[in-house]
Amino acid sequence: MIAVIQTFLVFFAQQTLETVTRQSARLVLTGQVQAQQMTQAVFKQKVCDQVVIFFTCSGLMVDMQVANAWSSANTATPTLTFDSKGAVSNVWQYNPGNAGDIVVLRVMYVWPVVLGPLGFNLSNLSNGNRLIMSSAAFQNEPGS
Repeated sequence: MIAVIQTFLVFFAQQTLETVTRQSARLVLTGQVQAQQMTQAVFKQKVCDQVVIFFTCSGLMVDMQVANAWSSANTATPTLTFDSKGAVSNVWQYNPGNAGDIVVLRVMYVWPVVLGPLGFNLSNLSNGNRLIMSSAAFQNEPGS
């Protein structure tokens, strides 16, 4: 039963992150982020404002990069580094690009995992937690 509940929670959290990432990407590709000259902190707060359950704003990680071509767009899962207190210490990029640019938005969250019976384990990080991530690769609209 524990395994079923935990699998459901991870799946639901992942789907929630997918929705938030898609909505946040729309702010960039339509030029709203650029027109309002949103800083990295303001954009992260906009992402966080869309999260209504499961996540803490401090745990959300947002990485946004411009790619020179579709073939060089980095949607891979990053390797996380942790400080002595166990907090993620990566420095994330923030570049919403200009009109016509190819942009990759990655939104990530370290999900706490409880080990289940019979060795059931959903963790994918060295600290026993699970990194859930959603990516959106898009080209900014020409008028943005």
